[in-house]
Amino acid sequence: MSIDVPVQDLLSDDVRDLTQHEIQALKMRHNLADAHTHQSQSPAQREIVSRLPELWYEAEQKTQAEFEQRFLDAFFRLHGQPTARAKNKTMLSYAASISTVVAAMYLTRERMSVTLIEPCFDNLHDVLANMGVPLYQIHEQAFSDVDTIYDNLRRQVKTDALFLVDPNNPTGSSLLQHGKAGFAEVIRYCRDYRKLLLIDFCFASFTLHGSGPSRFDIYQMLEDSQITYLAIEDTGKTWPVQDAKCAMLTPSDDIQRIVFDLHTSVLLNVSPFVLNMLTEYIEESIKDKMHSVRSLLDRNREIARTALDGTALTYLEPTCNTSVAWFRIDHPTLTATELQQLGADNDVYVLPGKFFLWSEPSLGDQYIRIALARDSDMFTSAMDKLRTTLDGYRNDF
Repeated sequence: MSIDVPVQDLLSDDVRDLTQHEIQALKMRHNLADAHTHQSQSPAQREIVSRLPELWYEAEQKTQAEFEQRFLDAFFRLHGQPTARAKNKTMLSYAASISTVVAAMYLTRERMSVTLIEPCFDNLHDVLANMGVPLYQIHEQAFSDVDTIYDNLRRQVKTDALFLVDPNNPTGSSLLQHGKAGFAEVIRYCRDYRKLLLIDFCFASFTLHGSGPSRFDIYQMLEDSQITYLAIEDTGKTWPVQDAKCAMLTPSDDIQRIVFDLHTSVLLNVSPFVLNMLTEYIEESIKDKMHSVRSLLDRNREIARTALDGTALTYLEPTCNTSVAWFRIDHPTLTATELQQLGADNDVYVLPGKFFLWSEPSLGDQYIRIALARDSDMFTSAMDKLRTTLDGYRNDF
């Protein structure tokens, strides 16, 4: 949805959340706001596009269940999650936000309170808050030392549920930095204190076939522990498919029937054509070991680091390289809100960090997030413009 309001009319206190920023950014050539995939197709992906009529007619000929099974098999095979596929209880929707709404419906039904990780993309907070779920924050720093995770959770979590994002958006932090031990400590705490664990894995594809920590079969750990859990996965941040995407919601056995009933109150199915197309993209990524996805992001990440080196922006190294870059503003007066406005005036739209730190937005005003899933020529031009904006700010960097 696009609202026909001039950009400058909403570059102020009228902007209430990150998505409203992203709506405005969609009007601009140098849109580095949303983390959706806006890059062009790789050679292998262009071949998939050339076969879209074939995939369309194939979707007319077979059953919905066949396409769901093929999609889930390919997705969990790429992600190395055989337990999730074997359990065969994952529910599909059009977007991760829909899966989050269903999770929030469950929390509301059970009158549960939630401790939510911070920073995180603010629609997680907003969906839960709009459903009347009581929310409290826990900073991702609580998970940085594996030896203190359990005690940190014991001291800080006073709610019925714990909601994590791994890898986290926007920082790229992840429990994977501790191997299995980090997840084991979180699961141990949730088992000992009977907490519902919710995990948003929407950026997990960026842990595959990279140089950083690798994903393992987390669903086996969740199932073996017998804790109550809800896990959200998504394709929307990985492949350039014009926002034709699929999200997944997987519950533990003890709440499966309740969550299923809530899910079917929201929607029937995801388009079989979309599932058929996405399966082709996933199979291609299995073949090329995510190269077409990772190579572009790695290139643009280095372009950003080089272009912004020596400015007021400091690149913050993530645990996992995802499709976004998180920068701290090291300047006595410049804020993220001001930089975002200055950039937009120069046809570059980045996201201010204000809303990522949802419990105290002022603390986020020293950070910005830059989306990397863009064609490199455009991205280079955007970085040049952002560098010019920074160099021109009061000439005192």
